[in-house]
Amino acid sequence: MKKYLVAVDLQKDFVDGALGSEQAQAIVAAAADKIRNFDGTVFATKDTHEQNYLQTAEGRKLPVPHCIRNTEGWELDKTIAQALENKKYTIVEKTTFGSVMLPELIAENAGEEDFTIELIGLCTDICVVSNALLLKASFPEKEITVDAECCAGVTPELHNAALDTMASCQINIVNR
Repeated sequence: MKKYLVAVDLQKDFVDGALGSEQAQAIVAAAADKIRNFDGTVFATKDTHEQNYLQTAEGRKLPVPHCIRNTEGWELDKTIAQALENKKYTIVEKTTFGSVMLPELIAENAGEEDFTIELIGLCTDICVVSNALLLKASFPEKEITVDAECCAGVTPELHNAALDTMASCQINIVNR
């Protein structure tokens, strides 16, 4: 059985940059350990915006430039990048909260083999939940898990609400 780990948006701007938080900084070590110890294939998503971000639909609703392609804030957090150094992983750039390409990449990689998916990352209530629900919709019979201690939301309350939402949709929540 193949195992996939999806490390969602563990980028500088979400950890300690433009949209960073103490909660995000607090999960980096656990997320890096999860990556280092994971026995399987890792997909790391990167929120990716262009210089015209403020003119986009998202930019008009969240007018904080972040994860602009080829900036320091767009790069993976240094601790996360180091954890990935000796792993087989694929970067998946995404222009919005969830990646519609991610399920296709996982299906292509798995072929006919059975698999499980685990998610970690930022922000639980935006991009983690979006990707988890897209994956569950794409693979309703697969075990999909979110490690709560390797995720952080915009606020602790929104983090917990997103975990509840995912659990309601039959996504396994561990380390809550």
